[in-house]
Amino acid sequence: MGLSDREPTTLEEYADYKVRFNNWGRWGDDDQFGTLNHIDREATKYAVSLVREGRTVSCSNPLATAAVVPDDRRNRRPADHTMSISATGSGDYIGVSYHGYVNTHIDALCHIFSGDSAEGGRIYNDRDPALITENGALTNSVENWRDGIVTRGVLYDIPKMRGQDYLDTDHPVEGWDLEDWASSVGIEPRDGDVVLVRSGLDKFWAANPGFEFSSPPNTPGNAPSIIEYLYDTNAAMLGWDFQESGHTHYNYPARIVIHEVVIPYMGMPLLDNANFERLAETCAEVGRYEFLLSIAPLVINGGTGSPVNPIATF
Repeated sequence: MGLSDREPTTLEEYADYKVRFNNWGRWGDDDQFGTLNHIDREATKYAVSLVREGRTVSCSNPLATAAVVPDDRRNRRPADHTMSISATGSGDYIGVSYHGYVNTHIDALCHIFSGDSAEGGRIYNDRDPALITENGALTNSVENWRDGIVTRGVLYDIPKMRGQDYLDTDHPVEGWDLEDWASSVGIEPRDGDVVLVRSGLDKFWAANPGFEFSSPPNTPGNAPSIIEYLYDTNAAMLGWDFQESGHTHYNYPARIVIHEVVIPYMGMPLLDNANFERLAETCAEVGRYEFLLSIAPLVINGGTGSPVNPIATF
């Protein structure tokens, strides 16, 4: 079953993902980049060659302050935003808890532990979770990516392929959906791609104003079989508007089933809570779904991730 048979991932296959797709030691004992190692100079130069129209598109949601998301169950902790205004100018302060299901952010490789023991398992590259301290992470933290992530982005517009405005919760994105979309738009996966999966976030919330959100998420989203596609195509990163699907064919032994494989075992960063509505419109208008993607995490020493504003350039 799984990707090759176009059947949902079984419990046994899901458990085996942690072995089949384990990249511990693949890039050396000192590695801090995980699957970002797939982005070499050739991958970046190819991505730059895709800039033809000179158009740029943000793939970020606004930071969720109380003014932006006042009563939304997705927002567990609104960002603090205070203003200082004088006769000569103004300034402001922002304090934000960026993990969760609203703010656009990147997850570093210290964010999720493997969970394979009562002590909490290990972190990527078989490192001790004791290296994550109250003063910051001593390994696998986001400042290692201070030079930016610059490579080809590919938008996988699954609602468009299915003829829907947004996905429903009973039919998550599977690995073969990604294969079919790439084939339908003439995209050949390349080493170092950032795979951006659209489920239709804005249109879903507009059509479901009374939806009761829960955590783990019960929204539309992605099924574990996409992990096989990401590994087999040497993707550098996964980005999504909705994360794991609220519908599962099996009772997987995980809270967030994709996070718990790709971060601690594969060493793959995640771009969570992106917004692909304008990107989808631009791709359709331009007639291509590949572009230069630039992501610049904040330099947060010991950080478990960073808010980001990903920019697609055509």
